[in-house]
Parts: sequence; C-alpha cells; structure tokens
Amino acid sequence: MAPLLEVEDLRVEFGRGPETASVLNGVSYHVDEGETLAVLGESGSGKSVTAQTVMGILDLPPGRITGGAVRFRGEELLGADPERRRLLRGESMAMIFQDALSALNPVYTVGFQIAEQFRFRRGLSRRDATARAVEMLDQVRIPNAKQRVKEYPHQFSGGMRQRAMIAMSLALDPELLIADEPTTALDVTVQAQIMDLLDELRRERGMGLVLITHDLGVVAEVADRIAVMYAGRVVEHADAATLYARPGHPYTRGLMDSVPRVDDVAGAPLRPIPGLPPSLAAIPDGCPFHPRCAHAVDRCVTEVPALRELGGDHQAACHFAERFVAEGTDRPTTHEVVSG
Repeated sequence: MAPLLEVEDLRVEFGRGPETASVLNGVSYHVDEGETLAVLGESGSGKSVTAQTVMGILDLPPGRITGGAVRFRGEELLGADPERRRLLRGESMAMIFQDALSALNPVYTVGFQIAEQFRFRRGLSRRDATARAVEMLDQVRIPNAKQRVKEYPHQFSGGMRQRAMIAMSLALDPELLIADEPTTALDVTVQAQIMDLLDELRRERGMGLVLITHDLGVVAEVADRIAVMYAGRVVEHADAATLYARPGHPYTRGLMDSVPRVDDVAGAPLRPIPGLPPSLAAIPDGCPFHPRCAHAVDRCVTEVPALRELGGDHQAACHFAERFVAEGTDRPTTHEVVSG
C-alpha cells in the first residue's frame, strides 16, 4: 500500500540569478498511517519549507518548485488543481504553525475561528458550530471550554493558544497532521504536556503525524522514525531507537552531543556543533557539513555523499557512515535524553 504521505526528491529554490538560494535539495521521506515522523535540524535546514510545500501554502513566488513529487495516498499534489488542494487542506491534512499568537486572528474569538470550519466545510448552523468548537476545546484539555470559547487569543496563555491551534487543526478530523515547532517559546513542563497531547490524539485518531523540531529531547518519547535535515537535504533517516544508539552521520552525532545528559558532571561545558549552518545561496561543494565536521577528509570537500542504506530502514549521507554506526555512541537512550 502507498504511504499516507510520500515526499520524493523535492527541490525548491528562492530568488533568481546569482541570488538563487537552493532551499530544498532533494528531500525524500514518507509517513504511514498512525505513525509519528520527527523531522530534525537547525533553523534554515528546510524543515518548514518542506511542510509548506506539502500543504500547498508555499509562497510562489518567491519560492519555486523545481523538481520532485509530493503524494498523499498515492495522489500527486504538485501541479494538482488548486481547488483540489484547498479541499484537502483541513479535511485530509492539517498543519499547526509554530507561532500560535501570529496564526490566530486577534480580532475574532477563539471559538469563532474554530467554529468557522464547521460552518463553511460542514454546513452547520452558528449554534451547532459553536457547540462543536466547545467539544474541540474540551478534547485538547482546555478547562471551562464553554466560557473560553468566547475569549480572544490574547486572553489565552502560550500553552492554551497552542492547544487552541491543535483544536482548530483537528476540527475536521484530518488523516495527516504536520506540527511545525509546536512547543516553541513554551516552558519545559508545558512542552511535555503539548507533546503528550499530540501523541494521545494521534493514537486515538490513527492519524499520521509529522513533527518538525530542532530538539531531540522533545521527540525522544514520541517519534517512531526520525529524518535529520541539513542544508536542504535529509542526511540521515532511521527509527528512533537506531538513530539514538547508532547514528551514522556526524551531524546527527553533533546534535546529540549538544543535548545535556542526566549524568553530566555539574558545571561540565556543553558540546555545541562548531560553526554555523551554510548559506543556502552558497552551499559548499562536496558534503555540505564538511566545514563543521571534525572527521572531514579531502573526499568530503569534493564529493557529495549519497543517502544510502545501512541496514533495515537506516540511511545516512556520509562517506564514513558504516564506521560511525559500528562505533555506536555513548549518548543516552531515548528515555535518558533531557529536553531543552
């Protein structure tokens, strides 16, 4: 059977001429029904642009899709009729944006914004649509939903706004949910609550979940598979247990080393990845990670490593991936990671 969502060799550029930035350079991943795929990487790696392209909300221009495919249940979405894409949004696939305060309209009540979908997509009356909005706020554990449905976004806390965004995204019972940095700017306790809520709703509804984040700790307990992105490419892909135990790419290992450990000595320095991500308008030749990689050799400077199989469903784009996998890691298991 075809995956719920399949992204294949997706390529996107911004700008033209010498100022062209290659934002996506052959991104491929898939999501099956009922599973959680975490997409990890630093800011600027292409995570959100991939999601926007999947949803059909990428600004065109300045963005330009130059290649690849996006399929939902086997149906090609790139180049599909705009009305078909509009119908799929909300009904079959939905997205939670990373800044809930900006995503919610400040001049309408939260309840109105949720109920609007039931009125225009389901043809419900204002009263019935509002009742459904109350039900959705109840589902995402917002207390006193009958009262809160009448309030405006600025009257909600950050965590409650994020819950309201989740309610809005799930209102029409989509089969696929894309959550773009859903715990941004939330404290650690609220982060855990939001992640637990998303995982619970995924299991109850049997939907696929794409979780976009830069925090390995956030996804340690909920991800089935993880795709690591760097400079517009997927540089490693594996199930969560394999990725944490035997990373095959030095960038993945660097991300893990940057996360504090429960057994770290008090006062021990953090171990960040040196340098900065490359400009997407001037991606280095060879392996894009080589300027920051302590293991780089001459071959890394000139030859782009292919994303290749390492056994099972584990893939990595590094010339020495087999060696890194064989070495394993002394990093913690998924249950020992300390979130941000």
